[in-house]
Amino acid sequence: MSHLDDLLTHLRFPSISTDPAHQADVRACADWLVEKCRSIGLTTELHPTPGHPVVIARSEAKPNRPTVLIYGHYDVQPVDPLELWDSPQFEPEIRNGRIFARGSTDNKGQHYAHLCGVADTLAEKGDLPVNVIFLLEGEEEIGSPHLEPFLRDHADELQCDVIAVSDTGMIGPGVPTLTYGLRGIACLEFKVSGPASDLHSGIYGGGVMNPATAVARLVASLHEDNGRIAIEGFYDTVRPLQEWEREQWARLPDGDLATRSETGVPAVFGEAGYSSLERRWARPTAEVNGIWGGYQGAGSKTVIPREACAKLSFRLVPDQDPQEVLRLARKHLERHCPPGVTLEIHEGHHGQWYVMDPLGPQGMAAQRALEQTFGKPSLLIREGGSIPIIRSFKDVLGTDTLMLGLALPDCQAHAPNENFPVANFEAGIQLNRYLLEELARLLPT
Repeated sequence: MSHLDDLLTHLRFPSISTDPAHQADVRACADWLVEKCRSIGLTTELHPTPGHPVVIARSEAKPNRPTVLIYGHYDVQPVDPLELWDSPQFEPEIRNGRIFARGSTDNKGQHYAHLCGVADTLAEKGDLPVNVIFLLEGEEEIGSPHLEPFLRDHADELQCDVIAVSDTGMIGPGVPTLTYGLRGIACLEFKVSGPASDLHSGIYGGGVMNPATAVARLVASLHEDNGRIAIEGFYDTVRPLQEWEREQWARLPDGDLATRSETGVPAVFGEAGYSSLERRWARPTAEVNGIWGGYQGAGSKTVIPREACAKLSFRLVPDQDPQEVLRLARKHLERHCPPGVTLEIHEGHHGQWYVMDPLGPQGMAAQRALEQTFGKPSLLIREGGSIPIIRSFKDVLGTDTLMLGLALPDCQAHAPNENFPVANFEAGIQLNRYLLEELARLLPT
């Protein structure tokens, strides 16, 4: 079978990690990866965790060579809403040069390209220029809860000189992109409670505080009119952008136009004094992810709801601490909560920011590999999203990560009609081969 045929097989596993109904599918996908890695000549093990298993595959370790760990995840997001898909989510179709299926971009297509690159090199040369370890997990889409403990338990056998990950994006088609930073994340939800039960809004309206109104006021209190976050102390530790970053990003394609095109919004908005790209990649945020309370059905129902809720997430930048940000957010909400209601706050998951030096030896090796693959110099960006395990790699293994994205802005990751260009899959295979050759020229640390 061809590499593309194998990828389509990989995509047929409905490996949805968050849904217990798909636990067997996640395991079947892991088993398939184990057999595939063994078939190309890698020593492979399936490691159980309290959740979904981790696949570890290794080339023969030889002295005086750098060791490269390649990370990916084989779990995928849920597929809802089903009615917005143009084809079955786990029956991959190729249309107009793109593979449509859940997981095609995030992350099966990207990590499988690296595996194919290693397979081709081994088939042609019988050896690799570096020692390679693949770490493929099944819980990234639920926050990798068991991967950091796994890293700590297996730190000695996972020691490496650099980590390569393709789970980020490209600026545009054919534009090589090295991501050197990620925002961190901190989440919480809060509930505002008032009366013991829903009240008649005519009889009691004007006499009690409405919990839905209180939630709206609390949400509105998070930002100033110009987009700046109004939480006291929120910006105290924020590391400013370096001048070379602002200068380089200013030369990129119009960030305002890209944001409008990718999202469909009529105008951009955000913290004053920064461009769209700077806001999305390197400035902290406070976002409302959900808000609800009261009657949601058709027509009117004149009630004052007994409670209302909201979910918030904060994207964080160097040198913000997620737990400190949650403390500040709690203090802010408590200070601004109006009288006549009670406030409950529940903290959610959080993860650290990450940034590495893209101009160091490893970063330059990655840039050379990208340029050889795509025929033009690579662009250096940060990513607005969060991959908490990248920071865990640094904290546990002491190793930096090269993020070599192959996803395009319109690949619809996490959304209906997720897709991955066949050309990017093929480019990823070549990128792996160039990357390992470039890293082989660096002496082990």
